[in-house]
Amino acid sequence: MTQDKAKSTNELHDLIIPDSRLAREVAEFVRDTESDLLFNHSTRVYLWGALLGKTKNVSFDPELLYIAAMFHDVGLTPAYRDSELRFEVDGANAAREFLRSRQVAEADVAKVWTAIALHTTPGIPEHMDGEIALVQAGAGMDVAGRGFDDFTQQQRAAVVAGYPRGADFAHQMIDAFYEGMKHRPATTFGTFNDDFIAHKDPSFERVNLCSIILNSRWE
Repeated sequence: MTQDKAKSTNELHDLIIPDSRLAREVAEFVRDTESDLLFNHSTRVYLWGALLGKTKNVSFDPELLYIAAMFHDVGLTPAYRDSELRFEVDGANAAREFLRSRQVAEADVAKVWTAIALHTTPGIPEHMDGEIALVQAGAGMDVAGRGFDDFTQQQRAAVVAGYPRGADFAHQMIDAFYEGMKHRPATTFGTFNDDFIAHKDPSFERVNLCSIILNSRWE
């Protein structure tokens, strides 16, 4: 960890990045897999989630939360440009394979898988285990500022100082979502992910569930 990042961490009330062998291996894997944009975003998701967990007294395992946060956007990377699965499932499957190869307990593997798979599904994760709820909360904070006022100005400054957002994070993140899903637009049905396709591709036509029902074989 650099001196600046260490200083920022100290300002977060002793909240630190997990430093177990497994956590270091995860960081190395994700560092080699993701762009700087996604790596920093994923690390911030962990920090927002962990801070929120401590503030709200949500029970969580820091190592499992870190692993889920770091893997949550792996499915957006070029390795999955031919995938027809939801990008969240690709990331969850990648984490599961990684953890199983290191003999991690299946209960922990399942918790990480679920946290990643549900991180873009609002209304459900917050009622589940702490790690699952906090990954979604951290991602929402970092991408859309959801829960922005749950953090102090000092906390926000410290997290961003350690893992910068960059001057144009919003547009770059939208582009990252689009590039990761433009070849599989059907997987965005039923989620807010179709917003990214529609924003970047004027020719995109959203699927309307009412039309599907009214034109089904039953009708």
